[in-house]
Amino acid sequence: MRLVGPSGEQVGIVPLAKALELAQEYDLDLVEVAATARPPVCKLMDYGKFKYESAMKAREARKNQAHTVIKEMKLRPKIDPHDYDTKKGHVVRFLKQGDKVKITIMFRGREQSRPELGFRLLQRLADDVQDLGFVESAPKQDGRNMIMVLGPHKKKTEAMAEARAAADARKAERQGRGPATDEEDVEGEVGEVEETETADAEDDTTETAEVEQPAEAAQDA
Repeated sequence: MRLVGPSGEQVGIVPLAKALELAQEYDLDLVEVAATARPPVCKLMDYGKFKYESAMKAREARKNQAHTVIKEMKLRPKIDPHDYDTKKGHVVRFLKQGDKVKITIMFRGREQSRPELGFRLLQRLADDVQDLGFVESAPKQDGRNMIMVLGPHKKKTEAMAEARAAADARKAERQGRGPATDEEDVEGEVGEVEETETADAEDDTTETAEVEQPAEAAQDA
């Protein structure tokens, strides 16, 4: 076999017994690194350390790896202004995260004869988010739907790095505050009580809205 020393130096072609003797002498492992070579290539190394370093490199590579993700947002041609603002907020968040966004306009019934409504809506959305993204795929008709793809100006890796930096900054800020004083604890408890009462009130409102919804539907009918 061809033997490589622990520092990468070439020892030369040696018999197996000699390689095992050197491995025992250096208190290292004899690892075959090129089985298909003629003669096979082996190296003297600390195999446990080698596996640990390889795992750490692979973990770091996965951490910095950016996966291209395409989010999808569906709209109707005659969307309500409030719903439009909500949908646009999701698109803004996706673009800030470095993700692409597929916008789908769904036509129903007679709306299919008015494709210009969907086109104008897509153009409006593209103009509203032009600071964060660009039109990667222009609007096109696909059966009953009209589709447009927005691409982010910011790369996914940049967005991930900024998110990690922001998280580290928040963590450092929390650690820098130190333990809370008695007055801060009391204020925190009062705030928690107020938040709980507010949350309870919001839950009641939500439940009331859900109860009233069938009545509204009945009136519309």
